[in-house]
Amino acid sequence: MTFVRIGGVPHHVVAEGSGPVCVLSAGLGMSWFDWDPVVPHLAPYRTVVRFDRPGHGLSAPAAAPPTAAGEADRIAAVLDALGHRGPAVVVGHSIAGFHAEAFARLHPERTAGLVLVDSSVEEDPRPARTTAPARALGAVLAAAGLPAALGPAARGLAVRAGTVRRGAPGPDPALVRRVYRTSRVLRGTLLENARYGAVAAELLALREDHPLPPGLPVTVLAAPDGSARWERRQRALARRLGARYETAEPSGHLVMRDRPDTVARAVLDVRSRQEGAVDARGDVRSGQEGA
Repeated sequence: MTFVRIGGVPHHVVAEGSGPVCVLSAGLGMSWFDWDPVVPHLAPYRTVVRFDRPGHGLSAPAAAPPTAAGEADRIAAVLDALGHRGPAVVVGHSIAGFHAEAFARLHPERTAGLVLVDSSVEEDPRPARTTAPARALGAVLAAAGLPAALGPAARGLAVRAGTVRRGAPGPDPALVRRVYRTSRVLRGTLLENARYGAVAAELLALREDHPLPPGLPVTVLAAPDGSARWERRQRALARRLGARYETAEPSGHLVMRDRPDTVARAVLDVRSRQEGAVDARGDVRSGQEGA
């Protein structure tokens, strides 16, 4: 367990394993330990980097509202702080799919592959004008003592709603209480949620001006969970990015907990796909981004 300072904010970072680097970023309100089931599948073959965004997990509160470019730069800064300056496979779950894709577009030379795990998708985002209501709500709920009273229980409800596996081992309850009894995590989650539309809109603009690197291995790993509409949107995302489309079944939204083996396989498959992109003449086949 390590803390590194990025933009003046202490970030909680965990690095394990050895080999090529992959970085795992979890969804809204989630913590580094939500990737715990995936790590044993990856650490024998990869250096696995997990980190908490500001206001999440054990990291300090955010100094400024999140942006797509800022989150991409944050991933780069985490890797820099750990001395990993070469290409990495970037894995983003849910809202962190926006951040991972932005990283690949803004730091193409540092991206070995992209895996989007049941990523957020917004075709027509509507940015909120201000984060003031979210900040005010966070202050009111914190003053009322709700995080300390209900935070861990709310976390438990969210996990049960996002998974189909029952009885699977979870994180240490003491860690859950340590994280989710704090107003810091409540405020961080509300702030990130308030900026959701703005970050989505920024990513759409990045798609116009910053193409993905030719031939970059991209996987959209979806958990349709019986929703035909969600599956259509995930397939459309895969077509837009020129990505391989895979489903994790059975699985809820928290694919890393329901199907950690499937997530790990998507990460480990990046190298074989890179090697497979070289044809018999030694030419690299360029992937084409677009539907």
